Amino acid sequence: MVRDTAGGEGRRWAAEPAFWREVFDQLGTALAVVDSSGLIAAVNPVAEELLGRTASAMVGEDFHGLLHRRPDGTAIPREECPLLAALVRGAPAHGEGDGFLHGDGRPVPVDWSGSPVTRDGRVAGMAVLFAPVAAGPGAPEGRTTRVTALEDLTDRMALVAEVTAVLTQTLDTDEALSRLGRFLVPRLADWAAIDLRVEGEVRRVAVTGPEGRDAEGEAWQGILPAAAENSRSPLVRALHGGEPVLVGPGEIAAPPDSALAAVQAGFLQSLGATSAVTVPLGTAREVTGALTLVRTGAAQPFDAADLALAGDMGRRVGLAIDNARLFGRQREIAEAMQRNLLASPPQPGPLRLTARYQPAPVGSQVGGDWYDAFLLRDGATALVIGDVVGHDLAAAAGMAQLHGMLRALAWDHTEPTSAIVDRLDDAIPAITSVPMATLVLARVEGSEDGPWRLRWTSAGHPPPLLVAPDGHAEYLEQGQSLLLGARLGGGGRLDATVPLPPGSTLLLYTDGLVEVPGTDLDTGLGRLRRHATALARRPLDEFCDQILVRMSSGSTDDIAVLALRVPG
Repeated sequence: MVRDTAGGEGRRWAAEPAFWREVFDQLGTALAVVDSSGLIAAVNPVAEELLGRTASAMVGEDFHGLLHRRPDGTAIPREECPLLAALVRGAPAHGEGDGFLHGDGRPVPVDWSGSPVTRDGRVAGMAVLFAPVAAGPGAPEGRTTRVTALEDLTDRMALVAEVTAVLTQTLDTDEALSRLGRFLVPRLADWAAIDLRVEGEVRRVAVTGPEGRDAEGEAWQGILPAAAENSRSPLVRALHGGEPVLVGPGEIAAPPDSALAAVQAGFLQSLGATSAVTVPLGTAREVTGALTLVRTGAAQPFDAADLALAGDMGRRVGLAIDNARLFGRQREIAEAMQRNLLASPPQPGPLRLTARYQPAPVGSQVGGDWYDAFLLRDGATALVIGDVVGHDLAAAAGMAQLHGMLRALAWDHTEPTSAIVDRLDDAIPAITSVPMATLVLARVEGSEDGPWRLRWTSAGHPPPLLVAPDGHAEYLEQGQSLLLGARLGGGGRLDATVPLPPGSTLLLYTDGLVEVPGTDLDTGLGRLRRHATALARRPLDEFCDQILVRMSSGSTDDIAVLALRVPG
């Protein structure tokens, strides 16, 4: 069992269970994984046995300092270590007859090979395979063979790890497949085609080829003929869950035995294919589609090792597509739940209210953002903006629960906003499944002729923004208390009060409007203030629309905004 307690970048990708379960549990060669700093992130059981050390004794230690020695056991200066130098350059490295220090203090003669693993163009770490050196006649030749095999294996492992990273960087199926094609061509193939089962049809959804030949690939995309079960075509067999198939020039030129086989043969022949591999996406029990890799040069046809590698990739791609589709269905349900609850706000007398909800971009998770506005029994108007901790169905369901409870509590008693939120906080653990949430509850009070006043309390939510008609804008940072679910324990929440000048605009919003990855919150709040100032005199609908346009670029979260315009 692999144990991973190290810090650094190696830890994050070493935590991907599918990768380590399949590679570590089945690998018969000693393997150590180091992160970008050269610290050991994980080791497999074969490495533990060979070095006489437990994983817990090695993980988190400096690989070079703990293990790497000359054959006679003397230390190697760090500046002379080829593995560390290769890690800095992001290049492969290998060594023959080096010593790796055993737990009993003696050097174990080994041949080793290291291959870097990159993410987003950066070196995240290195996989180091090593094997004991055999002594005696013929050892140099045998050593060369072993080193070559180790280098080949580490290169393939690195390729599989990078494919896994490519597939897990997005939950958007189209984007994932596009990235996969660009990754495989030209690393592994000259062309790559991906076919998916979609609502009873087979569609060729992606074809990637050499740079500048995109139009050729696009011509082969679209709906394909049905996959007749009696066809011997590799593509048909893959779509029915068959084993991966490697074909050469003879099979590519063979007469097709079905309509789908004819399309695939035309595709391969049009590219000038000399070798092709077709593998199912997913497993024999759940086939999502098929992946076809093509080489057009006769010098390097696919071999059995390439076939095994492509088969492993097919399983990973199928799993990624299944996950993306499941996520997409959950996202659609969650978004529908939110939209059904986010009704158009009322228009109480001379006040004007407008609201907007913008879901997270495709590939991101829908959260639990919501707004609400309703009339209270004493004639005041209640405004609510909130965000439930979590994503997708759980957050959407929790949002629905809070939405209904807060309306009932606010209508039941005419009391300060802080008291209403206190009662809501008390009821949450008994009545809902919501772990934590933030919100602002506000009352807008006044007669038709004014003056108007805002009373509010905030449970850990970003502060409301009040914009005067002359463009002066200030954040209302009073009335702040802990978020819902944090259990205040004693003193209760705070209320705040501020007059609403004629013609002013009050903006309530969720954090997706001001939080963009790569920037801090103060930067987002400053941008919002500047844009709101510039838009202060625009009609309220235009004000909201332009705020979203100008602020939401780069956001990965959903956004809710609620705006109130006081009569001038």
